[in-house]
Amino acid sequence: MATSMLHVRLDDELKSKATDALAAMGLSASDAVRMLFHRIVAEQAFPLELKVPNAETRAAMEEARQFMEDMKAGRAQPRFGSVEDMIASLERGK
Repeated sequence: MATSMLHVRLDDELKSKATDALAAMGLSASDAVRMLFHRIVAEQAFPLELKVPNAETRAAMEEARQFMEDMKAGRAQPRFGSVEDMIASLERGK
């Protein structure tokens, strides 16, 4: 059977974390890609549910991205001073 190469660009950290997780499962990155492609062929669909997020979800995603960028740059502080503060806030919301 003839084979071909698939080249994919990934962030170094993502690749490292994913290959570590796969190795713990006894799989290589190539094994995982082959399995993904076999599922796509067998199901004639992508094996994960993909949806276009609604406006509220997109706004929340953008807020989270901006918050993480601000945290990394030292422009933002955690929203709660402690786990206890976070739990108290959640309980007040009930």
